[in-house]
This record gives sequence, structure tokens and C-alpha cells, in this order.
Amino acid sequence: MSGPGVTLLDGGMGRQLARMGAPFRQPEWSALALIEAPETVQAAHAAFIAAGAEVITTNSYAVVPFHIGEERFSAQGLALADLSGRLARRAAASAATPVRVAGSLPPLFGSYRPDLFEPARAPEIAGVLVEGLAPHVDLWLAETQSSICEVAAAAAAVAGHGKPLWISCTIEDERPDPGAPRLRSGEPVEDAVRAALDLGAEAVLFNCSQPEVMGDAVTAAARVIGAARSPARIGVYANAFPPQPEDAAANDGLSELRADLDPDSYLGWIRHWVGLGASLVGGCCGIGPEHIARIRAALPELARTP
Repeated sequence: MSGPGVTLLDGGMGRQLARMGAPFRQPEWSALALIEAPETVQAAHAAFIAAGAEVITTNSYAVVPFHIGEERFSAQGLALADLSGRLARRAAASAATPVRVAGSLPPLFGSYRPDLFEPARAPEIAGVLVEGLAPHVDLWLAETQSSICEVAAAAAAVAGHGKPLWISCTIEDERPDPGAPRLRSGEPVEDAVRAALDLGAEAVLFNCSQPEVMGDAVTAAARVIGAARSPARIGVYANAFPPQPEDAAANDGLSELRADLDPDSYLGWIRHWVGLGASLVGGCCGIGPEHIARIRAALPELARTP
């Protein structure tokens, strides 16, 4: 179990599936395993649970037309979303300790590309994911959100479902103005946190950006949440990529991973974020069960962090 106030999330599913031998290529990304080797998806969840994860995220990130194509999404999107939820729930039910399932609501039109967002189509696509996931999840995780418009669309999609909403934003990896973090849309993190609180989010997180930029985002979130006297929690799960170009999107290729983010090094970043006020911690792309296990071993220490 976690130390008081610190909850351990899982790591990056796509890279873990590839490491475990699941079929893995672009543009389908992690959705390909759902289609061709769903047993590997459940095994990947189990690996993160064995490492100590208390919250696992459904493998629904790539179940969008951007990754699997319009025709396949129309024909199979609902069934694939449902399958991703069932596999996560099955893995959680097999755990020796309580594990919650977070329903992943991804960027609907491409990661890191707020310029591609289509407000008119968002409800249709998000509605398919929500319908398929709803019977299986304990909470919603709108993740890798690049703009406030994306955040608002995700919140609208789950309104009325009666489950907690966590909103996780991805932020600019390059910091021309240190201390003033921005979403990939260029909008200030503080504005995004205010929007998330207004939309009823129970937690505000930051993911799929470099560890180096996450501290400023946590500080900004803590400032807004404190001023609002909100009980919302703050979370971080960084990726292991080098900086991504501004026009990058998640199905452009398979990025190389950094060699300097081994489990001990990543734990150093976790300590830093917890010290700044984060209480939900885990990993994104390239952060595997070995990283989660290292964090798990340090949870008693993290619980004492002032």
C-alpha cells in the first residue's frame, strides 16, 4: 500500500507492450495489441501491478481514428474500448491488494497537436470511448491534453457518469520562460489548472513531457489550488523521450528513449515532485515496471517528505 498521501500510478503501456513482444507498429500504436494480442495487454497491466501500481490505466489511448483509422474506429471502436476496460478490470481484480482502474481519455486528434483539435467531432469520438469504458473503470483520466479546449471536451464527455475526473496536461518541453510553464497550445498552466478545477476535476496532473519541466508545472498547480482552497490533488508521470519538435504527433514514428532515466534517476525526479506538492506519481512513455518498483520501495520515505 502507499504511504499516507502518496499514490503510485503505473507506467507507459505502449513501450511495455513492445518490450513484452506484443505486435507494435505505427500508426496503430498500443491499440494493435488490443486487436491482435489482448492477452499481452492484461499481462502488461499485471506487470505494473506486481511492481506496486495502485492505479492502472486502460489501454484505450490509441483507440481513436487518428491511430486506427476512421473505418476501423467506426466498426470496432466501441468493442475495443470495452475490451481495454475489461482487461484492466480483470487485472485489477486479480491483484492481491486494491487497485483502481482509470479510464484513459486520450487526445482525440493527435498527441501534442492542439492545432488539429476538432470541437464539432470531439463529442462523437469521446462518446464511443466513454460508452465502452464506463462499466469497467473507477475514475476517468483525460491525459496528454494539450489545450484547454481538449480538457473541456473530455470533461463534457464524462459529465453525469458519477465518477471522479482526473485531468492531465502535457506541457512544452522547451522552456523559453522558466517559471511560467505552458501547455503545448501555449496557454499558461495556471489557466489550465483553473479550468480543470472549474470543470470539477478531483486531480490535476502533468504527463508525457520531460522530467525537467514538470517541477514548474507542479509549483504553478499548487499555487492555483492553494489560492482556490481546493482539495484537488496534483500528479506527475513524465516520459523518457528527448524534447519533441513542435509539429510532432504520436504516430509520426517511434522516438528514442533517454539513457539517463534509469529507475534510480527517475526516483530522484519523483522525490523532487513530491517535495513540491505532488501526491500522484508514476510514469509515461518509456517508464517501465522496474521504475515503478523502485518508486514503490521508496514510498515510506516519500510519505515523510514535508
